[in-house]
Amino acid sequence: MQKLWSLPCPPRIFMAASAVGKEEYRGPLGEKFDYHDDTDRFGGDTWEHAEEGLAYKTLTLALNKAHLLPESLDLLLAGDLQNQCVATSTGLLPFGAPFLGLYGACSTAGLGLLVAALALAATDAVRTAAVVTTSHNCAAERQFRTPLEYGAQRTPTAQWTATAGGAFLLARDRGRVALPALMAGRVVDSGLSDAANMGAAMAPAAADSLLCYFAQSGDSPAAYDAVVTGDLGREGSAMLSYLLEGQGLFLGEKHLDCGKLLYDFNRQDVHAGGSGCGCSAAVLAAHFLPLLESGAMRNILFIATGALMSPSSLQQGGRVLGIAPAVRLSHVEESDG
Repeated sequence: MQKLWSLPCPPRIFMAASAVGKEEYRGPLGEKFDYHDDTDRFGGDTWEHAEEGLAYKTLTLALNKAHLLPESLDLLLAGDLQNQCVATSTGLLPFGAPFLGLYGACSTAGLGLLVAALALAATDAVRTAAVVTTSHNCAAERQFRTPLEYGAQRTPTAQWTATAGGAFLLARDRGRVALPALMAGRVVDSGLSDAANMGAAMAPAAADSLLCYFAQSGDSPAAYDAVVTGDLGREGSAMLSYLLEGQGLFLGEKHLDCGKLLYDFNRQDVHAGGSGCGCSAAVLAAHFLPLLESGAMRNILFIATGALMSPSSLQQGGRVLGIAPAVRLSHVEESDG
């Protein structure tokens, strides 16, 4: 059984930043991102080095916006899609901060926020923490599928790995967005082995987390302005609705998916939508957090979804497992800060 963790003195997000590539900037949220690079290179000479530059740029933006030096970070949590999370570990090397590498596939943004909140709530040794998550389309395609030069066709259910990054700065008592409730999520076997349909593979994990969260919290979807999933895309979002409605839980228009919000389906050929751990991180940082900070939204439930797999596991007949940590994000009134 999953466990809902309620934090009596919830930590807060006090600053966030986002950086994206060309296609992401062309999408509906383009002007909301802090930075974009039309070359997708971010100063790198390979796609893998480009993602390192993306990670460095994203955290630099967040620190500069908050007028903080890297020395102020007591803990830096970061992850990406490259093997051994080398993009964030190498890209963030210059900051010299105490580092924990995380891998939750496309759920890494939610995982990072959850771990950072627990660390801040548990010990006086951590007073300021940063969470950084990135993905790069070209680097991910080379690792998980085929290099872009190969020109392989994608199936209609396939998603477009976002070239995007998000960085979040958290503290105990600073900021207008609190994290009062957390749920780690558990690994769910989707029964699917099609890496070109990750949305459907992640949907059962999202459904499991949502059903457990609402059962244990006693809340209903009506208590939230939005239930935000990370990159289920069109296929996964449809399957999530099917699975939840079969259990009597109806989200309706409350459900918003970062993989569907990031691109314009009429102008951009992204098939089933966006994916990658930078997808939900950038959308959360650029779109949802400002709404929460201003009070335009009061509460959202953020469900970052991840497909746990590797090229080797799939070649050996393994299935795509799913994970979906849940984080409640709530507006804090100025008088409470």
